[in-house]
Amino acid sequence: MTNTAANGEKTEPGIKAIRLRHPWRNTFAVVLLLIVALFIADAAMRPAYDWPAVGKYLFDQRISQAAFVTLQLTVYSMIIAIILGVTLAIMRLSPNPVVNSIAWVYLWVFRGTPVYVQLVFWGLIGTIYQSIDMGLPFTEPLVSFPTRVALSAFVLAIIGLALNEAAYMAEIVRAGLLSVDSGQEEAATALGMSWFQTMVRVVVPQSMRVIIPPAGNEVISMLKTTSLVTAIPFTLELYTRSRDIAAVTFDTVPMLIVASIWYLFFTSILMVGQYFLEKRFARGIGDRRPDKKADDATASIAGAMTGVTPVVGSGQPTVVLPPTDPRADSPKGDR
Repeated sequence: MTNTAANGEKTEPGIKAIRLRHPWRNTFAVVLLLIVALFIADAAMRPAYDWPAVGKYLFDQRISQAAFVTLQLTVYSMIIAIILGVTLAIMRLSPNPVVNSIAWVYLWVFRGTPVYVQLVFWGLIGTIYQSIDMGLPFTEPLVSFPTRVALSAFVLAIIGLALNEAAYMAEIVRAGLLSVDSGQEEAATALGMSWFQTMVRVVVPQSMRVIIPPAGNEVISMLKTTSLVTAIPFTLELYTRSRDIAAVTFDTVPMLIVASIWYLFFTSILMVGQYFLEKRFARGIGDRRPDKKADDATASIAGAMTGVTPVVGSGQPTVVLPPTDPRADSPKGDR
C-alpha cells in the first residue's frame, strides 16, 4: 500500500518496527532482585552483624585516624611508584642493552615475588643492615646512623608498596608509549622539537588515554594493598587498627564491616575521579559529532547537481548519484 504526499507523488509506507520480547531476561532480573532483597532483609535482622556497633565505631576517632593514615600510604606510595615507573618504562625502551637489562631485572624481581613477602623483607631491613653508612668505599664512613632510627615503620611501608607498584606502573606506561604511532615522534623531530618536548607535547598526551584506565585500577588496588603493611609491622592503618579494636571488644564482624565501609568510600571517590580523567583524555576518540557546516555544503552541492536536496544522517554516508538521461531508461521503441 502506498501513501500520497502533499505534492501528489506516491511514497512507500514507513517500516513498522516490532519490539522483540525477552521474557527470560525479565525473569532473570526479577529473580536477582528477589535474591538481593532477601539478603538485605536477612542481614538487617542477623545478630552477628550487630549494626548498632557498626554505627558506634564507624566514626570513632581511632578509625578515622587510621583511615587518614591509609589514604596517606596510598597517595605517597603512588606518587613514588608513578615517578619510578615512568623512569623504568623509558629505561625499558632504551636501545642501551645495559639500561634495558637493569630495568628488566627490576621488573622480574618485583613482579615475580609476592608483595607480602617484600613487605616482610622491608620489615627486617633493620636486622640485615644495622646502620646506614655514608662515605667513600673501603674507608671509614663519614656519617653513620642506626637503620631503625632513620627508617620508621611508616617510611618502610611506603618504600615497600612503592617499589612493588613501580614495576606494574612501568609496564602500563610502556604500553601507553608504544600505543602512539612512531610517525608522531618523527613528525615532531622534523618540526625541530627536542626529545623532551616530543614526549611532553606529543607522545604523552596521546598515550594517556591508554595509561589512565589501568593506572586508575592500580591506585584502587594500592588502597586495598595497604592492609598488608602489618607484615612490616605497621599497625596504624585502617584494617589493622579495626582488627586491634575487635580483639578488645570481640566485635569482629562489625569492625570488618566498618573497615569495608571506609574502603568502599575511598574507592568510590577514586572511581569517580578515574571516570572524569578517562573522559578528559579520550576527547576526539571514537564517535564524533557531525559537522553541520560540512553537511550543509554537501547538501547544497548535491542539490545543484541533481535538483534534489539529500537528507544527511548523523554518522551515515551520503551517496549522491549524478543526474541520468531519462531517454536512457526508456525502451528503444519510444525514441
